[in-house]
Amino acid sequence: MTDANSRDRRYRRGSRVTRPAGDEQKLLDLAEHVSDWSARREAEGVDRGDPSGTYPAVPDNLAETGLSQGYIADLLLKMLHTYGARTGRQLAEAIRLPYSIVEDPLMWLRQRHLTEVRGSSGPNAASFTFDLTEQGRARAREVLEGNRYVGPAPIPIQQYWHWARSQSATRVRVSRAQIVRGLRKMVLDDDFVDMLGPAINSGRSLFLYGEAGNGKTSIAEAVASMLGGAIYVPYAIETEGQVVQIYDPHSHRAADPPPSIVANGDDGVLRSDAGYDQRFVRIHRPAVIVGGELTLDQLELQRDDQTGIYRAPPQVKANGGVFIIDDFGRQRVRPRDLLNRWMVPLERQVDLLDLPIGHKLAIPFECFLIFATNLDPTELVEEAFLRRIRYKIHVDSPDRDQFRRMFQQECESKGIPFQPSAVSYIYKHYYEAGVAEARACHARDVVDHLADLRRYTGVDVPLTEETLDAACRSYFVDAGGDFAATSKI
Repeated sequence: MTDANSRDRRYRRGSRVTRPAGDEQKLLDLAEHVSDWSARREAEGVDRGDPSGTYPAVPDNLAETGLSQGYIADLLLKMLHTYGARTGRQLAEAIRLPYSIVEDPLMWLRQRHLTEVRGSSGPNAASFTFDLTEQGRARAREVLEGNRYVGPAPIPIQQYWHWARSQSATRVRVSRAQIVRGLRKMVLDDDFVDMLGPAINSGRSLFLYGEAGNGKTSIAEAVASMLGGAIYVPYAIETEGQVVQIYDPHSHRAADPPPSIVANGDDGVLRSDAGYDQRFVRIHRPAVIVGGELTLDQLELQRDDQTGIYRAPPQVKANGGVFIIDDFGRQRVRPRDLLNRWMVPLERQVDLLDLPIGHKLAIPFECFLIFATNLDPTELVEEAFLRRIRYKIHVDSPDRDQFRRMFQQECESKGIPFQPSAVSYIYKHYYEAGVAEARACHARDVVDHLADLRRYTGVDVPLTEETLDAACRSYFVDAGGDFAATSKI
C-alpha cells in the first residue's frame, strides 16, 4: 500500500502536465513521448483489436489499471461512506473494475480495521457485505476532503492520451458514397460534395460560411454521422490527484457493445458488456455544438464547487468526433480571440487547460473542428488567421432547380401532393418581387406551414395559390409592404 505522498510523487512523474514556462517545447516533447508510448503499447499487444478498430481490454492486474492500490482503496472508502454497506461484487461493479483487482484493496482495508464484514450472501469473498468501521468513517471523511469524486475508477491521463489518439477523427476515411448518403436529405451540387469530401477526410478543421438558412449547421451535424462507428471514452481521467469527468450523457450517445466482445462474469454468466474495460463507455462518435452563448471560460475545465470535481470542456467531449462552433462571430467574445484560442490545438493537436494548482493540463485535441457563420469571414478575422483553418467552403443559396427539388422532397415527406406551379408562384410573388431571397430552409418551412394549416382545418390542403399565400404571408416578412393591406384580420 502506498501512502498519499508517494502516490502524489508517482502521479507527478507520470502525468501529462506542463508548467506555464516553456509550453511550446514541452508540447513538442509531450507529442513525441505520447507517440512512442502508444507505439510501444501496440507493439507489445497491450491493445487487442475488434473488427472496427481497437478497444480497451479489461485490466488483468493492478498495474494495467494505471492506478495504485492506495488510490483504489480510497475510492472504495468513499463509495462505502456515500452509499453504505455493499458486497464486494457490488463495489467492484460500482467502480467498474474486475473483482480480482478490487479484492486486495478490500482485504487491506479490512486488515487495518477500516472496514468490517457484516454478512455474506454466498461462499466467496465477492459476496461478503462490507461496511465502514468508526475508524474507516474518519478516514473516508479525510479522503473526501481532498477529493470528493465517487464513481467509476478514473483512467490515468497517459491512457487517455493513447485512446484519444487511436480513435481520432483523422484516422477515419469517408468515401464519396458515404458523403452522398449522409447528405441525402439535402439538395447539394456535385462540386460542393467534392469540396466537402477532402475536408472531412482531413479530420482537422473546416470553415462553412454563407447566407443564413442554407444548411450550414445541418451539413456540420451530418459530418459526425458520416464518420460513423463507435469509440470508447472514459467516465473520468486522473492527473496529479485531480479528477476530470469526460463522459457526459448529454453530449454522448451510448452505443451497444459489439456482439463479438463477450466474457464470463464472476457468476459464470456470459455477459456481452464485460469484454472491454468498464471504466470506458462505448459511444457513437460525438457531435458537440456550441453557439452564440459560448465564452472563452467555457473552453476551460469547469470545477464543481461542491464536489471539487472538474467537468471537461466541450472540445474535450468532442474528441473522436466533431466540435461545431455555430454562429461564429456572434459570441460574446471577439472572433479574433476565439479563433486565436484554437491556434495551438490545431497545429499541435494538443490543448492546454488551466489547473488551479498553477499548472496547465496538456490534453489531446482530436476532434474535427467546424466553424459555421453567416457573416463575411474576411470581416471577422485577418487572412493570416483564416490560413490556419484547413478548408473554407461557401454554402450557396439554392438555384431554382435545387429549390424545386427541395420543395418536392418536403411535400413528399409531409404527404402533400407536389405541384411545380407552387414553386413558380413563390418565385414570382416573393423572390422576384423582392420580399425575400431564396434560401434552402424556405422549402421546409413553407411546407411545414401548409402541414400546420392542414392540422388546423382538419382537411387535406392542396397546393393552390390561396393555400400557398396563406403559408407565405405568415412566414416571410415584407419590410416594405403595406401591413394593413396584406392582413386579412
